[in-house]
Amino acid sequence: MTGHRPWWEHRAVLALLILLSGAPLWWPSLPPLTDLLGHMGRYAVQLDGGRSSFLSQFYGFDWHWIGNLGVDVLVQLLGPWLGVEAATKAIVLAIPMLTAAGFLAVAREVHGRIPPTAIFALPLAYNYAFNWGFVNFALSMALAFLAFALWLRMARAGSLQLRAGLFAVLSLMLWTAHIFGWALLCVLAFSAELVRQWDAGRRWFAVPLIAGVTCLPLALPLLPMAMTFGEGGAGGQPFGHTWFNWSLKERWVMSILRDRWEWLDIASVTLLGLVILGGLIAWVVRRRRPDGLPLILAATIMAALFALMPFALLGSAYADMRLAPFVLATALLAIGTPQRGARWIAVAAVLFFGVRTVATFGSAHSYDQSYRQELAALRYIPNGARVLALVGKPCGIPWAVHRLDHLPSMAIVRRQAFTNDQWQASGAQLLTVRYKAAAPFLADPSQFVTVTACARRERMAYPQAIATFPRAAFVYVWVIQQPDEAADDRGLQPVWRSGRSALYHVTRE
Repeated sequence: MTGHRPWWEHRAVLALLILLSGAPLWWPSLPPLTDLLGHMGRYAVQLDGGRSSFLSQFYGFDWHWIGNLGVDVLVQLLGPWLGVEAATKAIVLAIPMLTAAGFLAVAREVHGRIPPTAIFALPLAYNYAFNWGFVNFALSMALAFLAFALWLRMARAGSLQLRAGLFAVLSLMLWTAHIFGWALLCVLAFSAELVRQWDAGRRWFAVPLIAGVTCLPLALPLLPMAMTFGEGGAGGQPFGHTWFNWSLKERWVMSILRDRWEWLDIASVTLLGLVILGGLIAWVVRRRRPDGLPLILAATIMAALFALMPFALLGSAYADMRLAPFVLATALLAIGTPQRGARWIAVAAVLFFGVRTVATFGSAHSYDQSYRQELAALRYIPNGARVLALVGKPCGIPWAVHRLDHLPSMAIVRRQAFTNDQWQASGAQLLTVRYKAAAPFLADPSQFVTVTACARRERMAYPQAIATFPRAAFVYVWVIQQPDEAADDRGLQPVWRSGRSALYHVTRE
């Protein structure tokens, strides 16, 4: 690019946008992402390495190579110096910034400059899957966009042999972070190679074959996948939704930016859809091939995969939901710089980014306050305690959930305690629960309770849980957001109470 750069392309502005992408997570001591707190319990066991007599009694940990280890590996590297909580926060704080940097880097490589519309994609770093706490997945997707920018740059520089060797290694690293990131890179790279081979004058029938051969270095992760095939899966956990549930997929599209305020989140997704529609209309009006053709192809493939994918795939629930934000992001990045009104579009994009960032910051702060209030119970839990956690769940699924599902795992982190909210999925987890006396309140989802009228297999009625848990196996019962239903609490002595939450000592009367 030559000539004067518009203000939104200056390095200081881009650096500020990337830095501010992490702003919503600056304040909370614990990133308020639902599943992350459960992962932190696993990280504590992982870093302890069997030294704690308490943790080694309750949990086992076995390192093995699976395509879902991104944050786990980084915590292993940083944890001995920073501790579990600080290391996790530093890593998770970096994820939205890496995602923003990846989006901008890809836009720059594809278009030769950064279109103002690319800024609209930045808030998608805080997508529903990230807010749910799928941090290995989110990290891998951020790294996939950064890797794709490098893939394009090396092709532009003619370093194809060097690229092949480098990406054979990078593909394994990306797969290790999470299999979805590797799959995304394969889609992005193949789409770009289709366009590159077509531009090189290849015959139409040879283009996909040559593109596929060029992408072969990315296929190396198929080896560890083949070696472990049949060992994992969904861990035996049944999922109620399978293929072609269109109403559910429609909900995932509306939930792409789902956080706290339904009207704002849906309006934001609608606005992004209108931006993409505007870009499509501009492309048709211009009647010339867009610079973003590789990304248009990739977004089309990803949209088709989103439509075809089941709810659960390769041991990961919400498989189709995870992909939706990145279909939208890829489509936004495909839009080039408009011929007219670019400055006003840039202003609108920055305003959108600012509104979403401020809203996400406020939401995270509110969740942080609720975390602090609930975690006050830990002051009354001694080290090595055996804690039955019961987390109240509403009958329906509200837009803004309380994100307390795995808060009990902080007792593992801070008190070396046992809690019943860790996952057990064959082949998909490094941690195993050894404390069999806790059965059937052994692992997730045994911590979920609700009112009797809404009870189902994965959510026990609160009175039933209180009546049937093995009292000899637990010393404390930690009730978080108790359902609005009374239970026979004889033999449970209140130790702490705050609102609808309470901690009880089991007296075994």
